[in-house]
Amino acid sequence: ALEKRFFVIRVSVPFLEIRKLKWCSVQRLDSDLPMNLLDEEHFNVEIENGMKNGCLDLPFELQPETIAIQEAVKVILKGLGEDINREGIKKTPFRVAKALRQGTRGYKQKVKDFVQSALFPETGLADGQAGGVGGLVVIRDLDHYSYCESCLLPFRVKCHIGYVPSGGRVLGLSKFSRVADVFAKRLQEPQRLAGEICSALQHWVEPSGVAVVLQCSHPHFPGFVELTVTSGSGGFEDESSELWCEFLSLLKFKLRRDVSMKDWCPFVIENSSKEADSGMVSAVVSILKALGEDPSRKELVSTPTRFLKWMMKFQYVNFEMKLNRFDYNLKERRLSCEMNIQFWSMCEHHLLPFYGVVHIGYFCDDGPKALERSLVESVVKFYGFKLQVQERMTRQIAETLSPQVSGDIIVVAEAEHTCMISRGIEKFGSSTATVAVLGRFSSDLSVRTKFLESIQKTD
Repeated sequence: ALEKRFFVIRVSVPFLEIRKLKWCSVQRLDSDLPMNLLDEEHFNVEIENGMKNGCLDLPFELQPETIAIQEAVKVILKGLGEDINREGIKKTPFRVAKALRQGTRGYKQKVKDFVQSALFPETGLADGQAGGVGGLVVIRDLDHYSYCESCLLPFRVKCHIGYVPSGGRVLGLSKFSRVADVFAKRLQEPQRLAGEICSALQHWVEPSGVAVVLQCSHPHFPGFVELTVTSGSGGFEDESSELWCEFLSLLKFKLRRDVSMKDWCPFVIENSSKEADSGMVSAVVSILKALGEDPSRKELVSTPTRFLKWMMKFQYVNFEMKLNRFDYNLKERRLSCEMNIQFWSMCEHHLLPFYGVVHIGYFCDDGPKALERSLVESVVKFYGFKLQVQERMTRQIAETLSPQVSGDIIVVAEAEHTCMISRGIEKFGSSTATVAVLGRFSSDLSVRTKFLESIQKTD
């Protein structure tokens, strides 16, 4: 069969899965069974497909790696106290598997596949001199996301590349981002990422030199750890050279060296005496294997524990926050606001963080505020540190604080979602705003507009 590069394989799978295999033929096991029982039957499936590298090209959802990650995510969700059959969580294991595999697709990509067909002849570049016709080329502000190998959290990368063409050829500009993406879509740390991008371009493009600057941002509540790393080859090996000075001047910013690599991942620095659940640790190990990594690699040995330490911040707590009610009998009350209250949360659909600020408006008299900022911050934090969706979180904050202000409240949450940036459409710079209104704010357009305008003044 292999010699003919054609094969037939028989497997038993539910009919619901068969309907996803559009390229296979289905034969009934028992022709006497009524057709209305199809959804409950199992069939023998004859899958006739050309050989690709000697193996069956299964649909994504049936690939062993996808299934392994889904099962591991179920273990983690149960460990967080979640009901894996809850409507919002039910499809989370598959979505996480898809996001992780898409976010680490670089393991199966090769630089030469992007570069070899995009080298174009250009006269005047034979000498490879910086300056003049054969001068420096700078590609700035290439946005990427990668996954931190120490904690599995996604971190943002802004990549800048400079190179001096030689050999009478240049590389198509779009391919620089492609090459960077090959290495960004792996478990990484910034310095190695910069070095791999630089080495790959030097090897496949063969310029007189390559320089790479990465501005990396790692999430760490309540903010981020910012780190800048560099790598150079050929004429850029000496960072004190005139070529580097020219490159940096065209980047229009100064290199920041206030954070070192040892301070990069906050979860490496933090110590925790609490041991992680062994079953959950094994689940994360199986995810690493499914992604094509070696969990015994020294950089990854402690990764499962660090990842779970982050996830346990969003552990399900089976109680509700209730506050005492205050009644007001005032005819005139002024609009009061609490702005820019920071929050972090975890998208329950993809297990990726989203973060931003919450603004709250309500009415009070001229005396002390009904809502102390510390109380508002506690409520926001309580509902933020859960597996959440932004719409629900906004509503929960409003409903909880409403009795404190006689029912009149407006809550606006503004957030950036990692799941919109590190996967799928990869829409950098996008943000989401959600609004919840109760009482007078739901019926009085003028006061609602007044509050929304006050948000603009704080930006």
